Amino acid sequence: MSAVSLAMSQSLVDVGAIDDVPQRGARCVKKGDRTIAIFRTQDDQFFALEDKCPHKNGPLSQGIVHDGCVTCPLHNWVISLSSGQAQGADEGETRTFTVEVRDGRLLLDLEEMA
Repeated sequence: MSAVSLAMSQSLVDVGAIDDVPQRGARCVKKGDRTIAIFRTQDDQFFALEDKCPHKNGPLSQGIVHDGCVTCPLHNWVISLSSGQAQGADEGETRTFTVEVRDGRLLLDLEEMA
């Protein structure tokens, strides 16, 4: 999965078309040393999380998207896409970011990425 570098200074930045993110999949964008995974659910909702599982920093973008969650590919932790919280008996959270859809484009809030 390729990552897009962000170099704009405004708060909301266009990071691609909604069609760039497959249903039940993810696409990554980078800002500095931070990687953000943008997820698309089966019903076309979009969420953005830091691409690190709270357990062992596994790449959430490579996980399975299901039921409003993503399952980490390393140790099967389930993370809520809306809150970033680990589900079930697991504890921890991953940072969430605001992603908006406008005219078929994905906009990410860079102010939150500082």
